Amino acid sequence: SVPCSAILSSYLLGERLNLLGKLGCMLSLVGSTMMVIHAPEDEEVTTLDEMSSKLKEPGFLAYAVILLAVCFLLIFYLAPRYGQSNILIYLTICSVIGAFSVSSVKGLGIAIKGFFAGRPVLQHPLTWILVITLVASITTQINYLNKSLDIFNTSLVFPIYYVLFTTIVITTSIILFKEWVTMTVVDIIGTVCGFLTIILGVFLLHAFKDMDISLENLPQVLQSGQQAPATQDDKNILIEVDNSSIGPEDRPKVFMICT
Repeated sequence: SVPCSAILSSYLLGERLNLLGKLGCMLSLVGSTMMVIHAPEDEEVTTLDEMSSKLKEPGFLAYAVILLAVCFLLIFYLAPRYGQSNILIYLTICSVIGAFSVSSVKGLGIAIKGFFAGRPVLQHPLTWILVITLVASITTQINYLNKSLDIFNTSLVFPIYYVLFTTIVITTSIILFKEWVTMTVVDIIGTVCGFLTIILGVFLLHAFKDMDISLENLPQVLQSGQQAPATQDDKNILIEVDNSSIGPEDRPKVFMICT
């Protein structure tokens, strides 16, 4: 999604994709490939009854209660006070709610497969619980994401939201489906390194999007950076005043009286 949105925006919206942006897209693809290669095997959940038993496990229930408590704290206490000045408030709400939306999509995918297989999924109460949860979570995410975009810079909102959302989703997947139980140390390290590579690619893509850097003007950019004048502290500026235009007779004289 990150490289596609960047490439399409450069062609359709006229936004310039500089050299660092292209490098960021490449790093995102490399990191995604690393995560796919080392990804854990998904535990087979084929029916709504199995999904229901997963959702009723004490570990996931405790995790869901903690997420809801954090979400309510952010919405009703922190957002009215600090939401206009702190970019993390609204984006954390979107990310925490994203855990419920991803779980709901997983369950509804199982329900859709069961529906086409002829199972009575519409009579199962979990189907409608998942539908209500999905609608409520997506509505909340869109609401607070739009609020964040109205206040803060888009180039800051999307990378931070991507990192927070992905972290919450990975944590939810670990707790709900226990996908990392059978992983080796090499696969865990490869997955973490792939995720960090994606974060680096997203940072390069959005942090330097307004800079005009390409292969043609890269030598000039490096040269101008090396020849940049050194800045002085305020105290040095006060001391090292240019008095070249003042004659020796016009300069102030200091007399010392010794006793």
